[in-house]
Amino acid sequence: MKTVIVDYKAGNVQSVLFALERLGVQATVSANAEEIQSADKVIFPGVGEASSAMRALKAHHLDQLLPTLTQPFLGVCLGMQLLCQHSEEGDTDMLGIIPVQVKRFEVAMKVPHMGWNNLHHLKGDLFTGIKDDEYAYFVHSFYAPVTEYTIAQSSYPEPFSAALQYKNFYAVQFHTEKSGAPGAQILQNFLNL
Repeated sequence: MKTVIVDYKAGNVQSVLFALERLGVQATVSANAEEIQSADKVIFPGVGEASSAMRALKAHHLDQLLPTLTQPFLGVCLGMQLLCQHSEEGDTDMLGIIPVQVKRFEVAMKVPHMGWNNLHHLKGDLFTGIKDDEYAYFVHSFYAPVTEYTIAQSSYPEPFSAALQYKNFYAVQFHTEKSGAPGAQILQNFLNL
């Protein structure tokens, strides 16, 4: 099985590589269109800010490639938000794959939402073996609201999408690679799709 991590200079690539190695998977890191298209599984990590990340994707022409992929695809953290239509962060048009608008947290709590939080209302194969109320590690100031594409929720303090799915595109707001045993199980479940 060929697994490719999309490299657009805005992702936490090294920590995702280490998490996959712990599962016995050797992944390729690439921004090359042919390499990405030929992958069995694609992982799209992200850290940072939406408009900068979109500029990097456009510079590598990945904004045109990624929406055309048909293999199982996993967006992580900012990688999840980039799959959506639009973000309030920098008033940025995103990849437009998942029909969801990303919003800024407007809460009386500390932003960014950082640390361990529970996962609820888990749906689908990505969460096989994960108990409702399991913890995952989050770091984000923007969120996807709960919609028909939500396959897991968390709250801060209002419910938001902890994970989304649209066709072959799966996405998690939390960092699987930093979420201990549950994160490793979710990565393994993605690889098993």
